[in-house]
Amino acid sequence: MTEARSKRRADAERSRADILEAATRLLADRPDVGMAAIAAEAGVTRQTVYAHFTSREDLLHAVLDHTTARAVAALDAAELDSGTATEALLRMLDVGWQFFKKSPTPQHLGAFAAQRDEDRHIPIHPRLLRLIQRGQHAGEFTPTQSPQWLVAAIIAISHTAGDQVRNNTLTLPEARETLRTTILRIVGNPNNEPPPPDAKVKRT
Repeated sequence: MTEARSKRRADAERSRADILEAATRLLADRPDVGMAAIAAEAGVTRQTVYAHFTSREDLLHAVLDHTTARAVAALDAAELDSGTATEALLRMLDVGWQFFKKSPTPQHLGAFAAQRDEDRHIPIHPRLLRLIQRGQHAGEFTPTQSPQWLVAAIIAISHTAGDQVRNNTLTLPEARETLRTTILRIVGNPNNEPPPPDAKVKRT
């Protein structure tokens, strides 16, 4: 590969990445945003956008894939098998808030929601189930509750927390603190006090 061709490829990859980042930012707040606005946000022309993505739907799918990959990487970085189950559960919730309002559709991540698109499955359910079982085995969580039910309840309540913020019923800090406290009570250990919301967590 010649130097000129290598430079063109690097420029194209950088341009595509800029478009994806711009689309992710805009679609999170404006689901109906057009290609022209995305191009302007990315600092490129509409023709450049279409050179990388044949349609708006094609771009939306690429953004979903991009966000999914980042979410999975964030879950991996959270090291959910380390520390106590309580600490790991709170780190997992924090990952959800990292992506709150950063995805193109509310259904994609929400505050802590599994992707409903089977082609872009974010492996939240099995990780959360394993974490709950670990906590019950260690005596941190009440062992008499069904782990599968707890997983469903945690995801449902996390959806609700995200909706409360979107509807301006709660501020994001209020929703985050309420969610953390509620989840700890649901798993059956009300005496566990969550660390302060500004406690350090792993970031990607």
